Amino acid sequence: MKLSRRMILQGAGSLPFAVASLRTGALAQTASAPPSEVPPILFVHGNGDYDALWMTTMWRMESNGIARDRMAAINFTDPNARSDDQVEQAGRSSTEDQRRELAAAIAELKRRTGAARVALVGSSRGGYAIRNVIKNGGSGDVSHAVLCGTPNHGVFATDDQPNSEFNGRGAFLRGLNEGESEVTPGVAFLTLRSDGMDKYAQADGRFIGKPGTPTGVSVEGPELKGATNLVLGALDHREVAFHPRAFREIYKFIAGREPARIAIVPEQGVKLSGLVTGTPGGVSTNRPVAGATVEIFRVDPDTGERKGSAVYSAKTGADGRWGPAQVEPSWSLEFALASPDAPTTHIYRSPFPRSSDVVHLRAARPLGPADKDAGAVVIMSRPRGYFGLPRDVVLLDGKEPADVKSGVPTDSTATLRLPAGEVGRNIVAQFGEERIVARAWPASENRIAIAELTY
Repeated sequence: MKLSRRMILQGAGSLPFAVASLRTGALAQTASAPPSEVPPILFVHGNGDYDALWMTTMWRMESNGIARDRMAAINFTDPNARSDDQVEQAGRSSTEDQRRELAAAIAELKRRTGAARVALVGSSRGGYAIRNVIKNGGSGDVSHAVLCGTPNHGVFATDDQPNSEFNGRGAFLRGLNEGESEVTPGVAFLTLRSDGMDKYAQADGRFIGKPGTPTGVSVEGPELKGATNLVLGALDHREVAFHPRAFREIYKFIAGREPARIAIVPEQGVKLSGLVTGTPGGVSTNRPVAGATVEIFRVDPDTGERKGSAVYSAKTGADGRWGPAQVEPSWSLEFALASPDAPTTHIYRSPFPRSSDVVHLRAARPLGPADKDAGAVVIMSRPRGYFGLPRDVVLLDGKEPADVKSGVPTDSTATLRLPAGEVGRNIVAQFGEERIVARAWPASENRIAIAELTY
């Protein structure tokens, strides 16, 4: 049976995915546990990211009987790593900063649920924080550790940048990887990796700005001695955490059984809320932005035109929070974000089938020299994956975007710049069979539109 992306996202019942390649180790739970006995799950995002990336994974967990209050997702204050782990940098975090924040989040989830141990699921750099917590006194609090695309042996392993946490020869990773086994006894470890399409597990340095220079790592870099290591095929760096295929393996490892469904089961009433964050000094943080106005409009999915007045409108306070907003699970939405000292950003989204409190909003990057002659700027965003795999059909305004190149995927956005005469018309962003329509807003008014793909 040939699957479309729409069937993956919407189809229910049977599991369509091929079995992942098993490398080493054994599953921690062989017996099936009822949902009430599955440990609470804490999701950990990667470098420069935020907890909202786990939204669809949490929806799938809920659709398989995992209660919403038995899950949490950490939002690291400063998600970007320092260039030198030992030297303080504004708006960036050290490995120790992340270890402390994660340890506090684990303690809070245990307190809230009364559980003795929790399961941790991390994407990319998030796996470093997980391993750091477990190795340094936290193993008794953790039952399972799932590391998705984590560069466990470095993005590079060279004599350059000895204090970078991403250097496989650096002190941080050598400390985590020392010993006959690379995992901590008493915790069940699973690694998920790509079969060659992860830009941070490449032998050549072209994806880290050093073409032709050996990195000292390979596609097997995310694996760990002593863990269960699975290869998920030709998925990219983010897909090995957020793709439905990754969900299947995460659920199966923690719950000890196949999920009943991959599809997200819609709720009748949907409440959305989240956090507005910003980029002070050009660095993305998860620090709250006060005084931002959030408006939500129902839009026509075929044209992007608004259907009536705003269904929600509010200004953020000191905590940067907005919501809750009541919407229907069938509505396509536009989020209009007016954040201080940033472009007014119009974010177009496909329907939200379930409620979420991690619908975080961050204004688009400022208009720059490349945009000076544009009447409108439209950005196509795929937060849970990259563009560029030969298998993908990527169209923005009916054409393959100029900044999307086939090969190993390297970016999650594509930009379209339109002449002034094109302002106001609808722009179709299409990835596979997922389709979102945005409106072209005037750049002269410091406005940018983003078509944000759900998967």
